[in-house]
Amino acid sequence: MRRKRGRPINGWLIIDKPQAMTSTDVVNRVRRGFDAQKAGHGGTLDPLATGVLPIAFGHATKTVPYVMDGTKLYRFTLTLGDARDTDDADGKTIETTQARPTDEQLRAALPAFRGEIMQIPPIYSAIKIAGERAYDMAREGRAPCSNPAPPVSTASS
Repeated sequence: MRRKRGRPINGWLIIDKPQAMTSTDVVNRVRRGFDAQKAGHGGTLDPLATGVLPIAFGHATKTVPYVMDGTKLYRFTLTLGDARDTDDADGKTIETTQARPTDEQLRAALPAFRGEIMQIPPIYSAIKIAGERAYDMAREGRAPCSNPAPPVSTASS
């Protein structure tokens, strides 16, 4: 039997993922930094996203599905009146408008964004399609598939 490289570390580490790194990049750096035998992450963040990325080591990797099924809370910044081809800050502006919703219109729209939501990831997302990240395919100009990605259940408060 072949001996695994690295140290047998078990447990969780919470990382504040910086922008421009993929979740896999972060896991690889942490695994090398700790010289760990086995590591994985409890949720994929797009390269543009920053925030909490839980990293599991060793036996804790068996509990990743429980973390993935947990409730998540998202905070974001948006720019009103600027539509982009990628649905994120990296894309090219495809439409602009000077129209702005009133405070009353914003408050009226908020209930649709609370509670359990069936989210349909955009083509520029980290979801895997046929083993490839959708954002890689989209940035190369390849359509990820003829059908949109399956909805992902998320909960917010």
